[in-house]
Amino acid sequence: MCGRYTVSNPGEILPELVGGGDSPEIAARFNVAPTQLAPVVIAGEDGVRRAVEMRWGLVPYWAEGPEIGSRMINARSETVAEKAAFRDSFRRRRCLVAADGFYEWQKVAGGKQPFLLRLTGGAPFGFAGLWDRWRGPRGRILESFTILTTTPNELVAPIHDRMPVILAPEGRDLWLDEAASGEALQGVLGPYAAAAMEAIAVSDYVSNPAHDSLRCMQPLLPPAQGTLF
Repeated sequence: MCGRYTVSNPGEILPELVGGGDSPEIAARFNVAPTQLAPVVIAGEDGVRRAVEMRWGLVPYWAEGPEIGSRMINARSETVAEKAAFRDSFRRRRCLVAADGFYEWQKVAGGKQPFLLRLTGGAPFGFAGLWDRWRGPRGRILESFTILTTTPNELVAPIHDRMPVILAPEGRDLWLDEAASGEALQGVLGPYAAAAMEAIAVSDYVSNPAHDSLRCMQPLLPPAQGTLF
């Protein structure tokens, strides 16, 4: 599961994911939480990428109300093509979720220790995401997204039993390609290489979703590159 993440440098992240498309100015985020707005990148009908803000927690177009979104923040990559809530978006509405880190909590004696997990040095990346457009009564339109998860790599496994799908640059192009086959898409949904990531223990300040400042990312200890122990 991925329940919090960072977009601490949107001025670097969004241009990389969008390429030559539109890249609006979006405020830095240090603790994105479910049901909040966050930037994603989609490909238009003309193939041009653009960044937009959507609500985290996918609300399928057929849902009776938006409340279901709080339970749809993640989609398991192994079953996304079959699950009713996600299969249509998997075929037609894929997106890149802009990020440069995510948080997971490791169970320890007396509580839980939060970790910031990211690419080594904090490089920007895109999660594999799905999005949908829900139309409610009185013409209300809500665009929302979910983040795909996969089995953890060797770095994440001691902390959590799932990790979000981080797409390599070549995987991003495929993920946004409307003509991509389901088999090809599944090929980019594995765990990211542990050797290219780092885990940084942070304070439990980040555990409060109301906290959204650089303090959330401040390390307690030097990062352990490629391994926890």
